[in-house]
Amino acid sequence: MNTIAVSNRKSIGEGQPVYIIAEIGINHNGSLEIARKLIDEAAAAGCDAVKFQKRTPEVCTPRDQWHLQRDTPWGRMTYINYRHKVELGYDEYAAIDKHCKDRGIDWFVSCWDEPSVDFIEQFNPGVYKFASASLTDHALIEKVKATGKPFILSTGMSTMNEIETTVEKFGTDNMMIAHSTSAYPCPPAELNLKMINTLQQLYPNTPIGYSGHETGLATTLAAVIMGATFVERHFTLDRAMWGSDHAASVEPQGMHKLVRDIRDAEMAMGDGIKRVYESEMGALKRLRRVITPDAETAK
Repeated sequence: MNTIAVSNRKSIGEGQPVYIIAEIGINHNGSLEIARKLIDEAAAAGCDAVKFQKRTPEVCTPRDQWHLQRDTPWGRMTYINYRHKVELGYDEYAAIDKHCKDRGIDWFVSCWDEPSVDFIEQFNPGVYKFASASLTDHALIEKVKATGKPFILSTGMSTMNEIETTVEKFGTDNMMIAHSTSAYPCPPAELNLKMINTLQQLYPNTPIGYSGHETGLATTLAAVIMGATFVERHFTLDRAMWGSDHAASVEPQGMHKLVRDIRDAEMAMGDGIKRVYESEMGALKRLRRVITPDAETAK
């Protein structure tokens, strides 16, 4: 498996700690203040990175939906105006960039269109991610690949043929792949975590990870045990907040627990070489009736 540097501080792949991403997405609800609080909480929990989403509303919103009315926290407005409300601009991202550097946490973005890639390139991110909806958007992938930056493909709502076609077209150089199921929230029966192993076998030199949209934490931990080299979970201050992604997100207390459990699991997996630990020797001497010569050399 290749190891891919995603920042000056962190890499993803063989021999590296699991890279833990708090997906803020649009859970900032257009507020820089909320974005800063989410960054603070993710850093305090021990996450390696936060991730945002960037769209150009006129490009990403179907024209026939522009003037549909929608109830929002800012009152009733057209859908295109709402899409603008939840987008952050240059000044906000410049503040996010500084805030993340001050907190010692990586940040990057899922761009949904080519102009958004040009916008985010101003901040020189270490990595890009493609939302599952973008796996078949080859023009967008080509745009990001041309930057020379590593990128993550998320595979929700995709067939194996679509995954294989995209990987074959762009190659695995600088590529990481995240298994995902794009249901919000996703029921456990549809998480299909064995796909992590399927992707590992299909692309043995490519870091494989997991992007989860379930409500619990145990299944994300299971993904780590199955070999995910990075994990991503949506992150919110409060799951009851207004917005489409909050209900399938992890709150700060849960993120603290998830990071702790992942780090414990990494230590617990060990190296697969059987040994008798010093901590066992007292029990061995008290409880074992027959002590072989091996016991003296097993330490």
